[in-house]
Amino acid sequence: MGSAARVRAAARDVPDRDGLAVLDGRITGCTACPRLVAWRREAGRVKRAAYRDWTYWARPVPGFGPPDAALLIVGLAPAAHGANRTGRMFTGDRSGKVLYAALHALGLASAPRTESADDGLALRGVRITSPVHCAPPANRPTPGERDTCRPWLVRELELLRPTLKSVVVLGAFGWQALFPALAAAGYRVPRPRPAFGHGARYVLEAAPPRAGGAAASDLTVFGCFHVSQRNTFTGRLTPAMLGEVLREASAVAGTGPDGLSPGGPRPSP
Repeated sequence: MGSAARVRAAARDVPDRDGLAVLDGRITGCTACPRLVAWRREAGRVKRAAYRDWTYWARPVPGFGPPDAALLIVGLAPAAHGANRTGRMFTGDRSGKVLYAALHALGLASAPRTESADDGLALRGVRITSPVHCAPPANRPTPGERDTCRPWLVRELELLRPTLKSVVVLGAFGWQALFPALAAAGYRVPRPRPAFGHGARYVLEAAPPRAGGAAASDLTVFGCFHVSQRNTFTGRLTPAMLGEVLREASAVAGTGPDGLSPGGPRPSP
């Protein structure tokens, strides 16, 4: 069985009960993409001078947030010296500082910034994930790596279906990766697929559940420029622009002030 087939089998076999916890654990042990495995480990060995005292996570980074999230944020992939170092999505880099500050301003995160996976930060009604779970060289996964990683995202979407109402996609790569996963997870994706753009908004109808499966709400998908340094430093994406998209998505999701989900250290593979 090839590496891509092994990922499909491992993701498909994740049970519905406590599914996201099981899925997260399996993701952290994935070694399906040799180039990404080598790169994430090399980044953890060489390190940045500012982080020379850190023990890097240097493994695939699973999603972060409660299992009954109504809002999902989809990025690109972990940063080599950010989430690849800390083990938690968008934690420990400048992109994360922008994102968590915006989430905190809307009451969706318990703190405006985060530096490590055990700092106590919690999310409220929102989960963060990415279509590629390993840090790629130059922040650019290949199409093959994206496709190999897709079954993890499909199963995550399936497990979130009972509560999920909106998705914010950060950047064109995540947008392109998301729609095939949504189709596989039981949402009706139009053809041609919706085009990416900042502020784009599309409603997808949920297909009837499979036998024994949970019913789902229709899903509103929002496009947003990625919170990369290139975008935030140049003003292509401002805090106000990000906040507006998150505010609209949160309103659709109906996320409220209760149900904080702490983000502690990730499970070992």
